[in-house]
Amino acid sequence: MIIRIEKSRRLLTVLGDGGETLLQARVALGKNPVGPKGQAGDGRTPEGSYFVCLKKAGKWGPSLGVSYPNEQDALRAGADGALIQCIRERARRGERPPWGSPLGGEIYIHGGGAGEDWTAGCVALEDDQARALYDLAPPGTKIEIVP
Repeated sequence: MIIRIEKSRRLLTVLGDGGETLLQARVALGKNPVGPKGQAGDGRTPEGSYFVCLKKAGKWGPSLGVSYPNEQDALRAGADGALIQCIRERARRGERPPWGSPLGGEIYIHGGGAGEDWTAGCVALEDDQARALYDLAPPGTKIEIVP
């Protein structure tokens, strides 16, 4: 299974292992949606290949943690070698990357509404679709976010 998010179309699609569509939903993005996320507070939603690094019930309901930043994000931002190594190791173990670095973090796919771009960089769905996605996607599920 893979969760594919097309930022320009504001569309999330969950594809099964056979390529079949399991869920499709409209999404809202960060307040500054064009381009990849580069640092904490930039209001952008990341672009790249990630995985579900945790599941929790949060402020916006059932939430899937996105493994941002990944190694490519850190390299693009010119992060120091220690941070890059930490991100690399945690990804290898299927763990959440370090959140709280200058690159930002705590990016989720959650509820709260998909009417207009309003998040700090997360991907927001309507609450019922966030619940359905939460029930479908186990930790480790691949996430692809494209422009």
